[in-house]
Amino acid sequence: MSLGIYKGIVKPITSGLGITYRRLKHKKVTVSYPEEMREQFPRTRWRHFLTRYESGLERCIGCSLCAGACPARCINVVAAENTDEARYSPGERYAVRYEINMIRCIFCGYCQDACPTGAIVLRKNFELADYHREDFIYTKDRLLEEYPGQSDEPYTSNRKEWAEARADEKRR
Repeated sequence: MSLGIYKGIVKPITSGLGITYRRLKHKKVTVSYPEEMREQFPRTRWRHFLTRYESGLERCIGCSLCAGACPARCINVVAAENTDEARYSPGERYAVRYEINMIRCIFCGYCQDACPTGAIVLRKNFELADYHREDFIYTKDRLLEEYPGQSDEPYTSNRKEWAEARADEKRR
């Protein structure tokens, strides 16, 4: 066998088969996805949520810093003044309209970093699929959904608990 055939054909094939053989010896891990969720990496950022204070007031003060920091320009914030009769946030202003176009979002997390009150957070819920384009525009009502489990804990519960939490929110 000539040296050219060995370097060009035989060596790549044997090295590829060697990698495959070594990989076959590893333990197989299977996750039953709809019932179980795979643990996400610690710095994973997926679904956006607007948070509230313990008193129930919204954290968002309508400053639009998140919209200014967004490189994809997918956030739209319209602010209004708080009154003593209708108080939505502890500051002078609040967000009347807060929308995120999830089709345009690149999940960079700059909105979370820019927010001075910690109102917008990206959490580990990665189930973002939908059937209609209109459903990818997350409005304030959808963003203020209560996050399952503790308020700032990462999403580690299974799918059934998440579905129950969503059903409870819709019944209210």
